[in-house]
Amino acid sequence: MNAQTNSPIKYPETKKGDVKDTYFDSEVNDPYRWLEDDRSKETEAWVKTQNEVTFNYLKNIPYRAQIKERLEKLWNYERISAPFKEGDYTYFYKNNGLQNQSVLYRKDKAGKEEVFLDPNTFAADGTTSLANLEFTKDGSLVAYSTSEAGSDWNKIIIMDAVSKKVLEQPIIDVKFSGISWMGNDGFFYSSYDKPEGSELSAKTDQHKLYYHKLGTSQKEDKVVFGLNEKRRYVGGGVTEDQQYLIVTAANSTTGNELYIKNLSNPNSKLETIVDNFNSNNYVIDNVGSKLYIVTNLNAPNQKMVTVDAKNAKPENWKDFIPQSDYVLSPSTGGGYIFANYMKDAISQVIQYDYEGKAIREIKLPGVGSAGGFGGKKTAKELYFSFSNYITPGTIYSYDPKAGTSKEYQKPKVDFNSADYESKQVFYTSKDGTKIPMIITHKKGLKLDGKNPTVLYGYGGFNVSLTPSFSVANAVWMENGGVYAVANLRGGGEYGKKWHDAGTQLNKQNVFDDFIAAGEYLIAQKYTSSDYLALRGGSNGGLLVGAVITQRPDLAKVALPAVGVLDMLRYHTFTAGAGWAYDYGTANDNKEMFDYLKNYSPVHNVKKGTKYPATLVTTGDHDDRVVPAHSFKFAAELQDKQAGENPVLIRIDVNAGHGAGKPISKTIEEVADIQAFTLYNMGIKKI
Repeated sequence: MNAQTNSPIKYPETKKGDVKDTYFDSEVNDPYRWLEDDRSKETEAWVKTQNEVTFNYLKNIPYRAQIKERLEKLWNYERISAPFKEGDYTYFYKNNGLQNQSVLYRKDKAGKEEVFLDPNTFAADGTTSLANLEFTKDGSLVAYSTSEAGSDWNKIIIMDAVSKKVLEQPIIDVKFSGISWMGNDGFFYSSYDKPEGSELSAKTDQHKLYYHKLGTSQKEDKVVFGLNEKRRYVGGGVTEDQQYLIVTAANSTTGNELYIKNLSNPNSKLETIVDNFNSNNYVIDNVGSKLYIVTNLNAPNQKMVTVDAKNAKPENWKDFIPQSDYVLSPSTGGGYIFANYMKDAISQVIQYDYEGKAIREIKLPGVGSAGGFGGKKTAKELYFSFSNYITPGTIYSYDPKAGTSKEYQKPKVDFNSADYESKQVFYTSKDGTKIPMIITHKKGLKLDGKNPTVLYGYGGFNVSLTPSFSVANAVWMENGGVYAVANLRGGGEYGKKWHDAGTQLNKQNVFDDFIAAGEYLIAQKYTSSDYLALRGGSNGGLLVGAVITQRPDLAKVALPAVGVLDMLRYHTFTAGAGWAYDYGTANDNKEMFDYLKNYSPVHNVKKGTKYPATLVTTGDHDDRVVPAHSFKFAAELQDKQAGENPVLIRIDVNAGHGAGKPISKTIEEVADIQAFTLYNMGIKKI
């Protein structure tokens, strides 16, 4: 129905082509293949007409402006990052509230403050963001990368950090890259050859590690790794003491090879430490030739090992922090190692010295997520952040010698945490597995089945959803909403076994876990199907798409964002082939093809089914999960939807997968999503 007139929405006509693919003797129609061409005038016109229909609907929702106003008011608080020292300066990021991008400031030894880099000046509309920033060890030079319109393609700018003078032409066409200096002479970075065709959607699968020597042109940059070896993801970093170059190489988002080069010997070769993709491994630090490696080799919850760099193969590894019952994510700083454990998605931190002795468990301010505890070995003071669903992210300074911490920066947010409660429950999935979920809402909530509820999930790529504060969720809860986050299989909350239980031929477990979460919220009277919205982005967009095609009756509203929705073709775009560890691909074998086709959202929309009110969101410059996924899914739903629930697609122009998105765009999108959700639950006013 149209938001103003209650007449059915007239969707733009989406023409159907006659494209068919054959997989293992099965013919599959792909009528909307033409929407994959992100450079065609036809696609551009389709985007324009879809947006017209969507925004015409949204603008007539009576409280949309009210939600936007409240979001702006709540978002308008000063945010300051933890400081970090480089050379003679102390640097920190600050956002005065509604700045599209945070500004990098610095103070000299006398305490004089100045703007060092203001990404808001990179583009008039705030859509160019700062992606990466790396100083030389002495702090005299800096290289930073920028992203335009949220693209994964970046450029690197090299600057004299003291005078802020740009030193040479930018390094262009850089993708999925760190920046790591070797002395003051140059740095390592990674990229792909620019693809033929569309740089936003064409496949990129041979990643290379380059070394750029200052004062030379990019054309002269040497390939350090990836010329003879075809790898999808390659990264290189120099250790803090500048003694070693460490290279990681992978073909998927899980499992990597590990290489090392001794930089003190100019003639040294790149030596292999791990020669397969069966485990995740990275060097976190070194003391002389003693390497400290984090690995999940024979340790699904991760452990830390040590080994001498001269004989660094896994058979020589010695356990340093052994595996425990909880997933380990360590950091280093101030001459100590901090073992951050995730216990049922909640942080616990233990401090160790470099001999492996546990010094203390760090007392955290509450139950939630702690991050940070990183810094240079020489740092006398470290910083960590703490937040949960009702506590805005607060930064604490920590004295690693004394073990004391104090509040460093508490944001002044117009939100009273004491009025809200957050509790963890465990519910049972279809096969009997216990799944944790955190439910947050106003205190005194009536369990009458009528509370607007957003159920959020991800369930993939070893990603863990840990408690964090969000202005968007705060506004949702102020308006009487419940916010529930389920820690589904496929994530990393319980280590590799939990991740693997939601991959490839086990992927249905993730959807079952999400469905069971919705059923739990309904059974406990938090909500009912008429007041439930399903939300997820990227791999979580796939989750929402799969669940509404399998259980269209479960929820009233579906909000798939930047989703992976065509499971037969996802691996043919940009870096999609690297996701095969989680998904498998349609050309692996017939069993995998059948399994993917059976849940692929684009291929499971059925004519005459009543689907939830759906607002698909994507960005026209998304080169991580190309918008064609969302375009095709929206076209299928609009064509086949029965009943009166609207199916709309909101396409952000000049926006990518989400990183670096300007705050103004984020606020507009959140206001639209919340207004659409409440309106379709029949909420007349807020």
